[in-house]
Amino acid sequence: MQSIIARVGLRRARINAAARPFLEASEDLIADVGDGVRLLVHHTPPDRTIGQGVGRTAVLLHGWEGSAMATYVLSAGMRLWNAGYRIVRINLRDHGPSHHLNEELFHSCRLDEVSGAVEWVQARHPQEKLMLIGSSLGGNFAMRIAARAQTTGLKIDQVLAICPVLDPEETMYALDHGSVIYQQYFMRRWRHSLELKKAAFPRRYDFTRLERFRTLGEMTDHFVRHYTEYSDMQTYLRGYALTGERLQGLRVPSIMLLAEDDPVIPVSALDRVARPACLRIDTTSYGGHCGFIEDYRLNSWSDRYVLDALEIAAVT
Repeated sequence: MQSIIARVGLRRARINAAARPFLEASEDLIADVGDGVRLLVHHTPPDRTIGQGVGRTAVLLHGWEGSAMATYVLSAGMRLWNAGYRIVRINLRDHGPSHHLNEELFHSCRLDEVSGAVEWVQARHPQEKLMLIGSSLGGNFAMRIAARAQTTGLKIDQVLAICPVLDPEETMYALDHGSVIYQQYFMRRWRHSLELKKAAFPRRYDFTRLERFRTLGEMTDHFVRHYTEYSDMQTYLRGYALTGERLQGLRVPSIMLLAEDDPVIPVSALDRVARPACLRIDTTSYGGHCGFIEDYRLNSWSDRYVLDALEIAAVT
């Protein structure tokens, strides 16, 4: 219920209505992130009448088949913007209205371009502190970007990952063997995204037989073998896992927030995540997947959690 309520119905309508001033202050930009790749970015400059967050840029990354207009992104973005932060919402390749920008398909191991987008943001605002906030797959990207920040030259002051994908193999299993609601939701969204890609590049792609796939595993295996550089699905999924030694070299102050009842991200994988001194992991009994609804008005306490964590980091 937490996972579903956080995204649909009354909460979405209320967040969209409240976001009007925030969205009216935003501008759409195309970021050249290297190797000819372009990503759609939404930039909201800080409100100069508010002084709390001045000099800080918050970069927000959404989850798989979400977008920079997702309810949880707008909700967190508004909370930070109202505190004086500059907000930059990045659309991953083939997410939001961006399928036409790049011919090759999105996949979750395209770390260089997402890191390149964060570098692009920092180059535009070099005097400001940079905070990186990601949810679900966006949280996974945020942690991987931070883990190699020293080699890319990024100066990230704080990372927050909300329900980040830990072990993609376990997440795939949970989606295909848990509630059919989640499986069908992601399959429907993915199919729609692929149809948009086909419309943008009709001579390159033909997805006429998408309906033959019955599970996300089958669908992922097909696309890994035919549209990525990986030979099999297992190699691909392990390519963006946060388990093992992936975070061993992390030097950026980072916080992960996960819910034990998350139907998509099994928290058991935390036992296999490296724990450098700069990483804090918080877990809650309830919250679902990026839900954390706290009251009848459908507010998410994770928005306040993010702001409080950034303010504490700024003081220390």
